[in-house]
Amino acid sequence: MPKRTTVILEDDVYKRLVQESIRRYGTARAISKVLNEILREKLSARDELLQLIFSEKIAEIDLEEFNEFRKELSRRLEER
Repeated sequence: MPKRTTVILEDDVYKRLVQESIRRYGTARAISKVLNEILREKLSARDELLQLIFSEKIAEIDLEEFNEFRKELSRRLEER
């Protein structure tokens, strides 16, 4: 069940929410819906990232291998 709350938005954030609401739904009256969607997306992505960071690792690499990989990657990027 939805809960009512007050959120104090800075002017630039409010403006972007209004613009996004109009873009998605054709009206500025859907700000709550847009805000819920954005928060849900961002919180879900954060949870997925934390799960990936703290999950059991299936590959191992030692420091020397990592440094060689990093040097090779830097070399390739500098060639461009």
